Amino acid sequence: MTHLPATPRGRRPHRPGPAEGLRAHSAALRSHAERLRSVAADLERRGPDTDPLRVEVSALADRCAVAAGGLTLAAVQLDGRRRPRRGSDDRT
Repeated sequence: MTHLPATPRGRRPHRPGPAEGLRAHSAALRSHAERLRSVAADLERRGPDTDPLRVEVSALADRCAVAAGGLTLAAVQLDGRRRPRRGSDDRT
């Protein structure tokens, strides 16, 4: 599974930069978190293991969301490194 679009033969695919890649992975993790939360809410199974399973699935969704936030923050930081710093051109 890849987040890169298919390309015609002989052409090189567009390779996302590091920040773009982090954002793509962040979006995928957010999507996983949403699906996990939906599954946890819709569990119809009944029995002694249902509540612990629901708690575990919800915790996994939370971890996915936290990781997605971290990747988004890292992408923002990478974008910031590419911008010239103020005053860096003033040294002559």
